[in-house]
Amino acid sequence: MALIQLASLFEEQKRWLVTDSGLSKDALHIYFGMTLFILVRLLWRWRGGWVIAWLAVVAMACGGEYLDIAAEANRAAIQPDAAHWHDIWNTAFWPTLLMLVGRWLQPAPKAPPPSPAATDAMPATSSGENAERRLEQP
Repeated sequence: MALIQLASLFEEQKRWLVTDSGLSKDALHIYFGMTLFILVRLLWRWRGGWVIAWLAVVAMACGGEYLDIAAEANRAAIQPDAAHWHDIWNTAFWPTLLMLVGRWLQPAPKAPPPSPAATDAMPATSSGENAERRLEQP
């Protein structure tokens, strides 16, 4: 499929979404950005997942705007750059904020339980059983 055909199909689908959902284009950008961010973050829970999810959103926003520009060029009605940057900003704002605070949203890693050998060597202050053992030892 040629780029022009793909851009036209993309634009047609966007028009359909705006008409049928009753939402503005700006709201759809926000919803799509957050949905993609959350889906990628749920699928990529390992290290770097916040950044991977953010990169996926930015790539989607830039790719969508590239298709918009291609469709506009085909119609000879190219919008100013500010309109395209506005769409990218709308798509990536909340995912960017979540990425920046994401490290504080994750639970702290749990410390591994101490080994049995280490617990015998450590003086116990809260266990009555260990206190009795210390008293019994000469």
